[in-house]
Amino acid sequence: MSTETTADWVKILSSRLTPGQLSTSEGERYRHSHDESDHPPSEPDVVCFPESTEDVQTVLAFARDHQIPVTAFGAGSGLEGSAIPIRKGISLNFERMNQVLHFAPEDLLVTVQPGITRLALNRRINRHGLQFPIDPGADATIGGMAATNASGTTAVRYGVMRDQILDMEVVLANGSIIHTGTKAKKSSSGYSVGGLFVGSEGTLGIITEITLKLHAIPEHTIAASCTFDTPGECAQAANSVLLMGIPVQRMEFVDASSIQKVNEYGGYGLPEKHSLFFEFAGLTQSAIEDARLAEELMKDLGAHNWHVAADAEERANIWKARHEMAYAYRHQPGVSVTGGDVCVPISKLPDLLEHGRELIEASGLEGGLLGHIGDGNFHTCIVYDPESIEQKQLAFGINDQLAFRAIELGGSCTGEHGVGLGKQKFQEAEHGEAMVLFKNVKQLLDPDNLLNPGKVIG
Repeated sequence: MSTETTADWVKILSSRLTPGQLSTSEGERYRHSHDESDHPPSEPDVVCFPESTEDVQTVLAFARDHQIPVTAFGAGSGLEGSAIPIRKGISLNFERMNQVLHFAPEDLLVTVQPGITRLALNRRINRHGLQFPIDPGADATIGGMAATNASGTTAVRYGVMRDQILDMEVVLANGSIIHTGTKAKKSSSGYSVGGLFVGSEGTLGIITEITLKLHAIPEHTIAASCTFDTPGECAQAANSVLLMGIPVQRMEFVDASSIQKVNEYGGYGLPEKHSLFFEFAGLTQSAIEDARLAEELMKDLGAHNWHVAADAEERANIWKARHEMAYAYRHQPGVSVTGGDVCVPISKLPDLLEHGRELIEASGLEGGLLGHIGDGNFHTCIVYDPESIEQKQLAFGINDQLAFRAIELGGSCTGEHGVGLGKQKFQEAEHGEAMVLFKNVKQLLDPDNLLNPGKVIG
């Protein structure tokens, strides 16, 4: 850090930006001190609101000269503390860099600034019959989604953010600007630099433009649900859908405890059993046939309560309930909720889900399992009393056990939330000798350790 006082360097930085682009107000500093995780807050010294790539260059040049840490901030919807400025310094908020820079429907692509949210982007392009389909649930910014390699309920069909990004403009710690790709759908030229920055959580460079693939909005969409007696049966049934090649746009698992919780929260009236939720999309007859095949398969496997949404409103309500599961647990006074994010090969999922349910029940804590069963990724929601050291240790211990077990099974400690603060302890177990390379890359691109220090690799 600089030997100057905070007031000194803030005054200098303010003089290099236009009026209104810098704030030291307590309200703004508090807003940028936390995300949606349960990690302790940490206020930045100052919040900057860049409006262009040049503004980002200005801030990074200043930060380098004065040795001030810089942490990028999107919508604050992260779940692993990635945007918490644990070493204070500058919080770089991208809400003013929220424009669509280039829209080419004929090429099925769009270039955006990082501060645009996924819902705002879709409002802009949906009227052209196009969509950006990655759906993490929260109305996250595209920049934040790229920084954590987010995915969500549609990952079983569209993959993760890394699969949908063609090119990014990135400002490096030394102030130089690079592009990580082109607007072509494929290339065999050079190293895959884009893959390095997607998921790096702002520790290697600051993303200022993103070119995304777009997809046609399907002609017809059907939502359906069914229940099984155990989480393992749900996982086996989901795997059978994939092995049979039935196209699904979403395939989600929610355990009975979580269904009960969201019914209490939102009055949805869903069957309080271990459940699978499906979405089939495509040409009308194709979607209808896919749903019919899935129904036959589920019933052959012993499913109960098969139900198809009657209309678009009911379909939207099903996915609203699914997205509110975590909020249903948090919507209680005097409690904290911690969550896991493991991902394993799909064949390993039945045993890991059963193990997770057993761990929660043995702890005596309230909690549930839910997630993107179509790609082997599920989450825990575990409720604990923040004043009880014993309960906190139990809750975090469950997630630790599941993360290490996932790694043993050939999976990952985090499928989509990112490493941030909470998953660093698993990195050595998951990546082994590659950690040396990670640290060398960080040293090469950010030798002063000013970009989101203390994250991903510490």
